[in-house]
Amino acid sequence: MKETGMAAALDLDTLLATHAGHVALVIGNGINRHGGAASNSWEALLMKIAARCGIPLPKVPQGTQYTEFYDVLGLRSAGATSDLAAEFCELMAGWQVLDHHRTVVGWASRHAVPVLTTNFEEVLSEAAGARFLGTGLSGFTDYYPWQCRFAHDLHLDPCAGFGIWHINGMARYKRSVRLGLSDYVGSAHRAREMFHRGGSQLFRAKDPARWAGARTWLHLFFNKPLLFLGLALEENEVFLRWLLIERARYFRKFPRRRQPAWYVYKPEAGNLNEAGKLFFLQGVDVTCLAIRDHDAIWASAGWTS
Repeated sequence: MKETGMAAALDLDTLLATHAGHVALVIGNGINRHGGAASNSWEALLMKIAARCGIPLPKVPQGTQYTEFYDVLGLRSAGATSDLAAEFCELMAGWQVLDHHRTVVGWASRHAVPVLTTNFEEVLSEAAGARFLGTGLSGFTDYYPWQCRFAHDLHLDPCAGFGIWHINGMARYKRSVRLGLSDYVGSAHRAREMFHRGGSQLFRAKDPARWAGARTWLHLFFNKPLLFLGLALEENEVFLRWLLIERARYFRKFPRRRQPAWYVYKPEAGNLNEAGKLFFLQGVDVTCLAIRDHDAIWASAGWTS
């Protein structure tokens, strides 16, 4: 599929240089699998848990998404689903900070760039030397600690400085970990309440800084340019893809608030789903930027600026 927008004129180095201080990074598990750490795979962790649940398989069966597979494990497990989340996080405990982790979060810290991550472990915050911070505001729940982040300083406005925000939950709050399809549906329901219901809903906010999610990571998603790195963004990313749909709808309602977004990816030969994914992303106003290999992301010269 032909790439659209500014992709043809941009490479990642230029994008980082042009948008330093303005963009928010959205980082997936690709950053943990790079640099000799290919074993840091969510599928590998799921297979270990599956074996314990009496489902010995070499990989997730074709036609089943990771999220659905996790829900099946929860049904087959003798314990509660939250126990599976705890086990999943414990299996991540040995994941190590590598040089490219320090390089990326170092760039983000220097340029006051927020980081959104779908990862649960604290490798990025350890690499940044950041500490866990809440807001002190009411409404905290360890199911959805969306006001919390890892940072050097506390900013009530999430857009005001560097911080590492965990979209799908964090290992220190096991009940917050979103792994199954049911979990993603729950997150979407909670976000939808903030977007479309009540007296402080996002889609009716005359002031974009005054709505129910203004102190959460959701505020970043709707108020900053987004740069997606290390994420497959395939069909199993139900929550993120739904958020991108809502983001596109929001900008159509408030065109002056529109912010760009870029998805950086390595084309995969033989991936029959890739064309459909790019069609979707371009349809929700995300510019797709192809790179030659993963070194072009994590070893980009742009991170040293």
